Amino acid sequence: MKLPPGFEASDPKLVCRLRKSLYGLKQTPRCWFAKLVTALKGYGFLQSYSDYSLFTFTRGGIQINVLVYVDDLIISGNDSAALKTFKAYLSDCFHMKDLGTLKYFLGIEVARSASVLFLCQRKYTLDIISKAGLLGAKPVSVPIKQNHKLGLASGPIFSNPAAYWGLVGRLIYLAVTRPDLAYSVHVLSQSMQEPHDKHWEAALRVVRYLKGTPDQGILLRADTDLTLQGWCDSDWAACPITRRSLTGWLIFLGHSPISWKTKKQTTVSRSSAEAEYRSMVAVTCELK
Repeated sequence: MKLPPGFEASDPKLVCRLRKSLYGLKQTPRCWFAKLVTALKGYGFLQSYSDYSLFTFTRGGIQINVLVYVDDLIISGNDSAALKTFKAYLSDCFHMKDLGTLKYFLGIEVARSASVLFLCQRKYTLDIISKAGLLGAKPVSVPIKQNHKLGLASGPIFSNPAAYWGLVGRLIYLAVTRPDLAYSVHVLSQSMQEPHDKHWEAALRVVRYLKGTPDQGILLRADTDLTLQGWCDSDWAACPITRRSLTGWLIFLGHSPISWKTKKQTTVSRSSAEAEYRSMVAVTCELK
Protein backbone atom coordinates (compact mmCIF):
# COMPACT_ATOMS: atom_id res chain seq x y z
CA MET A 1 0.00 0.00 0.00
CA LYS A 2 1.33 3.44 -0.91
CA LEU A 3 0.60 6.82 0.60
CA PRO A 4 -1.97 8.83 -1.37
CA PRO A 5 -0.64 11.49 -3.79
CA GLY A 6 0.10 14.78 -2.06
CA PHE A 7 0.51 13.27 1.42
CA GLU A 8 3.93 13.78 2.96
CA ALA A 9 5.25 11.91 5.99
CA SER A 10 8.57 11.75 7.76
CA ASP A 11 8.60 7.96 7.65
CA PRO A 12 8.00 6.60 4.12
CA LYS A 13 7.06 3.18 5.55
CA LEU A 14 3.92 4.52 7.20
CA VAL A 15 0.56 3.59 5.70
CA CYS A 16 -2.98 4.83 6.24
CA ARG A 17 -5.51 2.85 8.17
CA LEU A 18 -8.87 3.32 6.53
CA ARG A 19 -11.57 3.98 9.11
CA LYS A 20 -14.28 5.10 6.75
CA SER A 21 -14.53 5.03 2.97
CA LEU A 22 -14.86 8.58 1.65
CA TYR A 23 -15.02 7.89 -2.06
CA GLY A 24 -16.39 4.36 -2.34
CA LEU A 25 -14.68 2.48 -5.14
CA LYS A 26 -13.94 5.42 -7.41
CA GLN A 27 -10.23 4.58 -7.37
CA THR A 28 -10.84 0.99 -8.47
CA PRO A 29 -11.53 1.69 -12.18
CA ARG A 30 -8.37 3.79 -12.42
CA CYS A 31 -6.24 1.01 -10.89
CA TRP A 32 -7.88 -1.60 -13.12
CA PHE A 33 -7.37 0.49 -16.25
CA ALA A 34 -3.71 1.08 -15.35
CA LYS A 35 -3.20 -2.67 -14.95
CA LEU A 36 -4.96 -3.39 -18.26
CA VAL A 37 -2.92 -0.74 -20.09
CA THR A 38 0.27 -2.26 -18.73
CA ALA A 39 -0.75 -5.70 -19.99
CA LEU A 40 -1.74 -4.42 -23.44
CA LYS A 41 1.40 -2.32 -23.90
CA GLY A 42 3.47 -5.28 -22.76
CA TYR A 43 1.98 -7.27 -25.64
CA GLY A 44 2.91 -4.54 -28.11
CA PHE A 45 -0.26 -2.42 -28.33
CA LEU A 46 -0.21 1.32 -28.85
CA GLN A 47 -2.73 3.58 -27.11
CA SER A 48 -4.61 6.03 -29.28
CA TYR A 49 -4.17 9.72 -28.51
CA SER A 50 -7.62 10.54 -29.90
CA ASP A 51 -9.46 7.92 -27.83
CA TYR A 52 -7.54 6.63 -24.80
CA SER A 53 -9.77 3.54 -24.60
CA LEU A 54 -8.63 2.36 -28.07
CA PHE A 55 -5.51 0.22 -28.50
CA THR A 56 -4.02 -1.00 -31.78
CA PHE A 57 -1.48 -3.72 -32.53
CA THR A 58 0.27 -3.88 -35.91
CA ARG A 59 2.95 -6.40 -36.83
CA GLY A 60 3.58 -7.39 -40.43
CA GLY A 61 0.16 -7.88 -41.99
CA ILE A 62 -1.57 -8.52 -38.64
CA GLN A 63 -3.87 -5.85 -37.24
CA ILE A 64 -5.64 -6.16 -33.88
CA ASN A 65 -7.85 -3.48 -32.28
CA VAL A 66 -9.06 -3.41 -28.69
CA LEU A 67 -11.76 -1.03 -27.45
CA VAL A 68 -12.17 -0.84 -23.67
CA TYR A 69 -15.21 0.12 -21.60
CA VAL A 70 -14.47 -0.54 -17.90
CA ASP A 71 -14.03 -4.36 -17.89
CA ASP A 72 -15.70 -5.03 -21.26
CA LEU A 73 -13.46 -5.36 -24.29
CA ILE A 74 -14.25 -5.40 -28.01
CA ILE A 75 -11.50 -7.21 -29.89
CA SER A 76 -11.27 -7.13 -33.67
CA GLY A 77 -8.60 -8.10 -36.15
CA ASN A 78 -7.79 -9.53 -39.54
CA ASP A 79 -6.09 -12.78 -38.47
CA SER A 80 -7.97 -15.52 -36.59
CA ALA A 81 -4.81 -17.22 -35.29
CA ALA A 82 -3.41 -13.95 -33.96
CA LEU A 83 -6.71 -13.17 -32.22
CA LYS A 84 -6.72 -16.62 -30.60
CA THR A 85 -3.17 -16.13 -29.36
CA PHE A 86 -4.00 -12.68 -27.97
CA LYS A 87 -7.09 -13.99 -26.16
CA ALA A 88 -4.97 -16.72 -24.59
CA TYR A 89 -2.54 -14.01 -23.40
CA LEU A 90 -5.39 -12.04 -21.81
CA SER A 91 -6.70 -15.20 -20.14
CA ASP A 92 -3.28 -15.70 -18.54
CA CYS A 93 -3.27 -12.11 -17.26
CA PHE A 94 -6.90 -11.88 -16.09
CA HIS A 95 -9.93 -14.01 -15.41
CA MET A 96 -11.58 -13.41 -18.78
CA LYS A 97 -14.74 -14.73 -20.37
CA ASP A 98 -15.11 -14.81 -24.15
CA LEU A 99 -18.69 -13.90 -25.10
CA GLY A 100 -18.18 -14.74 -28.77
CA THR A 101 -19.15 -12.64 -31.76
CA LEU A 102 -20.22 -9.10 -30.91
CA LYS A 103 -23.99 -8.66 -30.99
CA TYR A 104 -24.85 -6.00 -28.40
CA PHE A 105 -22.67 -3.40 -26.71
CA LEU A 106 -23.74 -0.36 -24.67
CA GLY A 107 -27.15 -0.22 -26.32
CA ILE A 108 -25.75 -0.66 -29.84
CA GLU A 109 -26.94 -3.74 -31.74
CA VAL A 110 -24.55 -5.30 -34.25
CA ALA A 111 -25.69 -7.39 -37.22
CA ARG A 112 -23.08 -8.71 -39.59
CA SER A 113 -22.54 -10.78 -42.70
CA ALA A 114 -19.57 -11.46 -44.91
CA SER A 115 -20.00 -8.16 -46.75
CA VAL A 116 -21.61 -5.67 -44.33
CA LEU A 117 -21.71 -4.63 -40.69
CA PHE A 118 -24.89 -2.90 -39.50
CA LEU A 119 -25.03 -0.85 -36.29
CA CYS A 120 -28.33 0.35 -34.84
CA GLN A 121 -29.98 1.12 -31.50
CA ARG A 122 -33.42 -0.33 -32.06
CA LYS A 123 -34.05 -1.49 -28.49
CA TYR A 124 -32.72 1.80 -27.11
CA THR A 125 -34.97 3.70 -29.53
CA LEU A 126 -38.04 1.73 -28.46
CA ASP A 127 -37.18 2.41 -24.82
CA ILE A 128 -37.09 6.16 -25.57
CA ILE A 129 -40.49 5.99 -27.27
CA SER A 130 -41.93 3.95 -24.41
CA LYS A 131 -40.62 6.29 -21.69
CA ALA A 132 -42.08 9.26 -23.58
CA GLY A 133 -45.45 7.47 -23.71
CA LEU A 134 -45.66 7.67 -27.51
CA LEU A 135 -45.81 4.00 -28.51
CA GLY A 136 -49.25 4.60 -29.97
CA ALA A 137 -48.48 8.01 -31.49
CA LYS A 138 -48.61 8.78 -35.18
CA PRO A 139 -45.10 9.05 -36.67
CA VAL A 140 -43.86 12.11 -38.56
CA SER A 141 -41.60 12.22 -41.61
CA VAL A 142 -39.05 14.80 -40.40
CA PRO A 143 -37.66 15.22 -36.86
CA ILE A 144 -37.96 19.02 -36.69
CA LYS A 145 -40.02 21.63 -38.52
CA GLN A 146 -38.49 23.88 -41.12
CA ASN A 147 -38.07 27.55 -40.26
CA HIS A 148 -38.56 26.83 -36.58
CA LYS A 149 -37.98 29.63 -34.07
CA LEU A 150 -36.98 27.57 -31.05
CA GLY A 151 -34.09 29.92 -30.32
CA LEU A 152 -36.62 32.71 -29.69
CA ALA A 153 -39.23 30.51 -28.01
CA SER A 154 -41.33 32.31 -25.42
CA GLY A 155 -44.33 31.44 -23.36
CA PRO A 156 -44.63 29.29 -20.24
CA ILE A 157 -41.60 27.49 -18.84
CA PHE A 158 -41.87 23.70 -19.02
CA SER A 159 -43.04 22.43 -15.64
CA ASN A 160 -40.82 19.32 -15.56
CA PRO A 161 -37.34 20.28 -16.81
CA ALA A 162 -35.83 17.02 -15.50
CA ALA A 163 -37.95 15.09 -18.02
CA TYR A 164 -36.66 17.33 -20.81
CA TRP A 165 -33.05 16.90 -19.69
CA GLY A 166 -33.44 13.13 -19.58
CA LEU A 167 -35.06 12.92 -23.02
CA VAL A 168 -32.47 15.14 -24.70
CA GLY A 169 -29.68 13.20 -23.00
CA ARG A 170 -31.03 9.96 -24.42
CA LEU A 171 -31.32 11.53 -27.87
CA ILE A 172 -27.69 12.68 -27.67
CA TYR A 173 -26.57 9.08 -27.14
CA LEU A 174 -28.91 7.85 -29.86
CA ALA A 175 -27.20 10.21 -32.32
CA VAL A 176 -24.12 7.96 -32.08
CA THR A 177 -25.68 5.79 -34.80
CA ARG A 178 -28.19 8.30 -36.22
CA PRO A 179 -26.64 11.10 -38.33
CA ASP A 180 -30.17 12.26 -39.19
CA LEU A 181 -30.63 13.41 -35.57
CA ALA A 182 -27.51 15.60 -35.40
CA TYR A 183 -29.28 18.88 -36.18
CA SER A 184 -32.35 18.20 -34.03
CA VAL A 185 -30.24 17.24 -31.02
CA HIS A 186 -28.07 20.33 -31.57
CA VAL A 187 -31.10 22.60 -31.44
CA LEU A 188 -32.75 20.92 -28.45
CA SER A 189 -29.59 20.79 -26.36
CA GLN A 190 -29.26 24.59 -26.47
CA SER A 191 -32.37 24.97 -24.28
CA MET A 192 -31.34 22.74 -21.38
CA GLN A 193 -31.07 25.56 -18.87
CA GLU A 194 -34.63 26.87 -19.24
CA PRO A 195 -36.80 24.75 -21.57
CA HIS A 196 -40.19 26.08 -22.60
CA ASP A 197 -43.28 24.14 -23.54
CA LYS A 198 -42.37 24.61 -27.22
CA HIS A 199 -39.02 22.92 -26.65
CA TRP A 200 -40.76 19.95 -25.03
CA GLU A 201 -43.15 19.71 -27.98
CA ALA A 202 -40.20 19.80 -30.38
CA ALA A 203 -38.48 17.01 -28.42
CA LEU A 204 -41.63 14.89 -28.57
CA ARG A 205 -41.76 15.47 -32.33
CA VAL A 206 -38.29 13.91 -32.59
CA VAL A 207 -39.61 10.90 -30.65
CA ARG A 208 -42.53 10.63 -33.07
CA TYR A 209 -40.01 10.67 -35.91
CA LEU A 210 -38.20 7.78 -34.22
CA LYS A 211 -41.52 5.94 -34.07
CA GLY A 212 -41.39 5.62 -37.86
CA THR A 213 -37.66 4.84 -38.10
CA PRO A 214 -36.64 2.68 -35.10
CA ASP A 215 -34.39 0.39 -37.16
CA GLN A 216 -32.32 3.08 -38.84
CA GLY A 217 -28.57 2.92 -38.27
CA ILE A 218 -25.15 2.80 -39.92
CA LEU A 219 -24.16 0.38 -42.67
CA LEU A 220 -20.44 -0.36 -42.89
CA ARG A 221 -19.48 -2.15 -46.11
CA ALA A 222 -16.54 -4.53 -46.42
CA ASP A 223 -16.10 -4.09 -50.18
CA THR A 224 -15.60 -0.33 -50.01
CA ASP A 225 -12.47 1.48 -51.12
CA LEU A 226 -10.61 3.19 -48.28
CA THR A 227 -10.98 6.74 -49.55
CA LEU A 228 -12.22 9.61 -47.43
CA GLN A 229 -14.98 11.87 -48.75
CA GLY A 230 -16.48 14.79 -46.90
CA TRP A 231 -19.60 16.91 -47.42
CA CYS A 232 -20.24 20.13 -45.57
CA ASP A 233 -22.79 22.93 -45.53
CA SER A 234 -23.56 26.01 -43.52
CA ASP A 235 -26.60 28.04 -42.55
CA TRP A 236 -25.65 31.70 -42.43
CA ALA A 237 -26.69 33.55 -39.24
CA ALA A 238 -28.79 30.59 -38.16
CA CYS A 239 -28.78 31.56 -34.47
CA PRO A 240 -31.31 34.39 -33.99
CA ILE A 241 -29.68 35.44 -30.70
CA THR A 242 -25.94 35.51 -31.47
CA ARG A 243 -26.26 35.67 -35.31
CA ARG A 244 -23.64 32.93 -35.56
CA SER A 245 -23.81 30.53 -38.47
CA LEU A 246 -24.26 26.78 -38.37
CA THR A 247 -21.81 24.21 -39.69
CA GLY A 248 -22.74 20.65 -40.61
CA TRP A 249 -20.55 17.93 -42.05
CA LEU A 250 -20.69 14.25 -42.95
CA ILE A 251 -17.63 12.14 -43.73
CA PHE A 252 -17.60 8.78 -45.51
CA LEU A 253 -14.90 6.13 -45.68
CA GLY A 254 -15.78 4.74 -49.08
CA HIS A 255 -19.56 4.31 -48.81
CA SER A 256 -19.66 4.08 -45.01
CA PRO A 257 -20.42 7.10 -42.78
CA ILE A 258 -17.84 7.43 -40.01
CA SER A 259 -18.12 11.03 -38.72
CA TRP A 260 -20.81 13.70 -38.63
CA LYS A 261 -21.52 16.84 -36.68
CA THR A 262 -23.70 19.92 -36.43
CA LYS A 263 -22.14 22.82 -34.58
CA LYS A 264 -22.54 26.54 -34.19
CA GLN A 265 -19.56 28.45 -35.57
CA THR A 266 -17.35 30.12 -32.98
CA THR A 267 -17.35 33.57 -34.62
CA VAL A 268 -19.87 35.65 -36.55
CA SER A 269 -19.54 35.38 -40.31
CA ARG A 270 -20.19 38.61 -42.20
CA SER A 271 -21.47 36.87 -45.33
CA SER A 272 -22.82 33.52 -46.43
CA ALA A 273 -19.60 32.92 -48.40
CA GLU A 274 -17.55 33.40 -45.23
CA ALA A 275 -19.79 30.95 -43.40
CA GLU A 276 -19.28 28.39 -46.17
CA TYR A 277 -15.51 28.77 -45.97
CA ARG A 278 -15.59 28.26 -42.20
CA SER A 279 -17.61 25.12 -42.78
CA MET A 280 -15.02 23.90 -45.29
CA VAL A 281 -12.25 24.57 -42.78
CA ALA A 282 -14.06 22.51 -40.14
CA VAL A 283 -14.59 19.48 -42.38
CA THR A 284 -11.01 19.68 -43.63
CA CYS A 285 -9.71 19.59 -40.07
CA GLU A 286 -11.90 16.56 -39.40
CA LEU A 287 -10.60 14.84 -42.54
CA LYS A 288 -7.01 15.51 -41.47
